[in-house]
Amino acid sequence: METKHIILLGLVALIITIPLIMYAGKGEEQGYFGGSDDVGTEAIEATGYHPWFHPIWEPPSGEIESLLFALQAAIGAIIIGYYIGYYNAKRQMAA
Repeated sequence: METKHIILLGLVALIITIPLIMYAGKGEEQGYFGGSDDVGTEAIEATGYHPWFHPIWEPPSGEIESLLFALQAAIGAIIIGYYIGYYNAKRQMAA
């Protein structure tokens, strides 16, 4: 391996480990890793806004909500991947 590759691998290792060391043991309770959804919701509620309607169904837990979100992302990725593969194969067949 070239020294350039070794230096780059060392930099990647540093980029990965430095945040893990800096934020070890810290979590959402201390304000780290909070999502923008929470901050946005708090900012909107501070203005006195009240929603016009409420959801028909809410998932019973955060895990179910995460599962449904991941499922939605997977279905979208499958659809996009299918069409990219389809048009790529179609273009190769025409050439």
